[in-house]
Amino acid sequence: MRLHRLDITAFGPFGAQQSVDFDDLSAAGLFLLHGPTGAGKTSVLDAVCYALYGSVPGARQGSGQGITLRSDHAAVGTRTEVRLELTVAGRRLEITRQPPWERPKLRGKGTTVDKAQTWLREYDATTRAWKDLSRSHQEIGEEITQLLGMSREQFCQVVLLPQGDFARFLRADAEARGKLLGRLFDTRRFAEVEKRLAERRRTTEARVREGDATLLADAHRMQQAAGDAMELPELAPGEPGLAEAVLSAAAVARGTARERLTIADGRLAAAESARTAAGRDLADARELDRLQRRFAEARERAARLAERADAHRAAQERMERARKAEAVAPALELRDAADSEHRRAADAEARARALLPRALADAGATGLAAAARRAAEELGGLESARRAERRLADLVEERDGLDRQERADDEVRQEAETWLADWESTRAGLQGRVDSAQEAATLAEQLAVQREPAGRRLEAARQRDRLTDDTEEARRRALASAEDAVEARAHWLDLKEQRLHGIAAELAANLTDGAPCAVCGATEHPAPARKRAGHVDRDAEERALAAYQAADERRARAERHLGAVREALAAATAEAGDAPTARLAEEAEELEAAYARARATASGLHAAQEELRRAEGEREQRVAAQQQAAVRSASRVAGRERLEREQATLEEELARARGSAESVSARAAQLERRAALLTEAADTARVAEDTAQRLKDADARLADAAFRAGFDTPADAAAALLDDTAHRELQRRLDAWQSEDAAVRAVLAEADTTDAARRPPADLAAAERTAADADRRLREASSARDAAARCCAELDRLSAHATASVRRLAPLREEHTRVARLASLAAGTSADNERRMRLESYVLAARLEQVAAAATARLLRMSSGRYTLVHSDDRTGRGRSGLGLHVVDAWTGRERDTATLSGGETFFASLALALGLADVVTDEAGGVRLDTLFIDEGFGSLDDQTLDEVLDVLDALRERDRSVGIVSHVADLRRRIHAQLEVVKGRSGSVLRQRGAG
Repeated sequence: MRLHRLDITAFGPFGAQQSVDFDDLSAAGLFLLHGPTGAGKTSVLDAVCYALYGSVPGARQGSGQGITLRSDHAAVGTRTEVRLELTVAGRRLEITRQPPWERPKLRGKGTTVDKAQTWLREYDATTRAWKDLSRSHQEIGEEITQLLGMSREQFCQVVLLPQGDFARFLRADAEARGKLLGRLFDTRRFAEVEKRLAERRRTTEARVREGDATLLADAHRMQQAAGDAMELPELAPGEPGLAEAVLSAAAVARGTARERLTIADGRLAAAESARTAAGRDLADARELDRLQRRFAEARERAARLAERADAHRAAQERMERARKAEAVAPALELRDAADSEHRRAADAEARARALLPRALADAGATGLAAAARRAAEELGGLESARRAERRLADLVEERDGLDRQERADDEVRQEAETWLADWESTRAGLQGRVDSAQEAATLAEQLAVQREPAGRRLEAARQRDRLTDDTEEARRRALASAEDAVEARAHWLDLKEQRLHGIAAELAANLTDGAPCAVCGATEHPAPARKRAGHVDRDAEERALAAYQAADERRARAERHLGAVREALAAATAEAGDAPTARLAEEAEELEAAYARARATASGLHAAQEELRRAEGEREQRVAAQQQAAVRSASRVAGRERLEREQATLEEELARARGSAESVSARAAQLERRAALLTEAADTARVAEDTAQRLKDADARLADAAFRAGFDTPADAAAALLDDTAHRELQRRLDAWQSEDAAVRAVLAEADTTDAARRPPADLAAAERTAADADRRLREASSARDAAARCCAELDRLSAHATASVRRLAPLREEHTRVARLASLAAGTSADNERRMRLESYVLAARLEQVAAAATARLLRMSSGRYTLVHSDDRTGRGRSGLGLHVVDAWTGRERDTATLSGGETFFASLALALGLADVVTDEAGGVRLDTLFIDEGFGSLDDQTLDEVLDVLDALRERDRSVGIVSHVADLRRRIHAQLEVVKGRSGSVLRQRGAG
């Protein structure tokens, strides 16, 4: 990479445009960049970095995406711009960058922010013209980074060599060196490998622990099942040997459980044998007890039968008389039935005769029957008269129906005539309502079109009134904030000028004896400047600057707010015009009222049309009903005349038939009742005569049956009879006594029962206790055997599950062991890693070894062959090794720490280290040639001989067509280096002066 030209405008301390011709400066190989403190030497390097990467090193970038890079000395209308022309990878490029710019608005007051701009052009040697490549920040950034092969941090370390940083690098510990080298060589991928290995180790460890926890849970369940037959290993999940310990303990528990099962089987067999013997003894005792009790009960029953023997014989005699009386029972029942029948027939005859006239009360059955036949014959002659009477009632009902129809039709005709008389006026009114509604609908559509513009004008007028007041308030605030910003800026500039006048005292406050001056590099300070009363320090200036920036930000916000309010006021005024808001509101209200009235009227259009349609339909219905009523009235005249003729004929016939009765039906009812009473009386008389004869016959048969059965009178036979309930009860008593006597005799005759009665009483309670004890022992033995069997089955199941878990975890455990070993090795915590060197540190150590070798080639020349830089991977204290850096002194042959070098030795050692690092980083970046380098400060700490040797080394860089820019205050360098770029500061900003080149 070679720089050709740099143009700076309104950047940093440079208020106007400044240019640097690097081709002219590089012709001599070495050029000097010098100027007073604060003039802007570093800003030249910042401009190069900003052109390439769009940002400056460290905290100088500030905030606001580059707004703070703008020079405070620049004119208001001048935009900040950096343009760099360079050659990289054989391509000549021009990069132009403009950071964001807050400028005054072109119209109105206030400011606006223009976005950052970037251009990339390439020179075409064939056409001898520049061609545009891109205007995208991202594309240009990626293109430059790819061509240079290094990031901004690497560029600032390799091209802009900050000697202070490398002096600290020489004295730093391993951790600080690691951070710097990590940024330069981008070893994040190796740190990521360490992280990934650690994460994978934690993941596999968690999975192994989870599997071991499951295995331990199975072991706890096996311990619960086995009881005291199993002891768990005292190991935590993840510890080695856990699986083998659990499986061994499970095997011991299974063997113990099987032994217990064998013992339980033997105890169960013995308990079953004892239970069988006890059951047989209990059954024998129960049988003996049953027979002895059976014999005793039989003796007691025999005694009770002997006590009831007399009563049994009396019952037998009573049952014998009842059997003889049963032969007379049918005659007795027949005589009782005949007597009951005769009494009922006599009562019925008496009731029937009581209802007859006195002339027929004593008549016989034959006379009553003849009178009934005469009444029936007279009743048959009235049937035709009864039909005529029913027909006459129907005729009366038909005439009444005709009268009702006539009245209904008269009402229909009158109502239709009344309604039709007002039809024309009704129709005209309904048609008028329809027309009015249609006109209102048309008006509502017209008003609806006018509503929205009127509403917008009214709202705009109201907003115009509000914004008028807001505009005045915003104008006052903008004016006040502008005045505050002007005062804050003047105060900040005054403090800044005061601080610059006293900057020597501020720098002198940091001087210590023996330490080089940051300005001249001298280690002696005979007359340092002193702070005067009212001295302005850096904090006061920064507070004033912050106050000014805050005030300026408030001013910009107030001006932007004022512009926005004015734009809104203009838009509202254009919409509303100059009409007062009250008048527009009144017009809008009147328009809304008219629109509401038109809508209300138009909403009745459909209802009016429907009402007119219904009225026309009703007219047609009423006309049709009037015509139909007239037709029905004419047809009813003939029907009424026919009914009147038929009615007269029927009335004459009925008058002859009913006689003295009110009606034919009444006369027929009289005859029907008379015939029924006569018929019933004749029938009851005949039945009474028949029942009297049957009663006489029954008395004769009863007397004969009682004599043959051995009874003196029928009454004695009746007294000996038993009803069914008494007969069954007496027979039951006789049968029960007979059955009991037979049962007792049978029991007393049994051989085993009599034999048991002669034996001693049975001890049933003792036999039952013995059987209960045997049952209990059997249940206990069975429960113990079942528990032992369940324990064996559960242990077998859990052991199988645990064995499967161990097999399943074996590959995972092997993977965890392998990953943990790699992760520990990469993290430097493994016993195999003797130097406790992390993977990233190992890679950085290799890079540092290369840097030390490259730096030694120049350090030998600078130190006249005395010093050599070597890399050391020894551990320091309890820390890790790998990033140690020592210097070998050829005069003493001893190796010592770089922190023991003197100030001058530290400078040329750090310079050699920086140049070596630049070579290594260049090779790491793909071999991009760096033809332009800058070295910042530190030359004041060298004596004349060492300075000559250092300059010779730097001058040797020209052998590879390199140019080196030295940034320094040392006056002797101005005599030694003729090509110079001076930065001159002033109240209106700094300027660049280029001399002695070419």
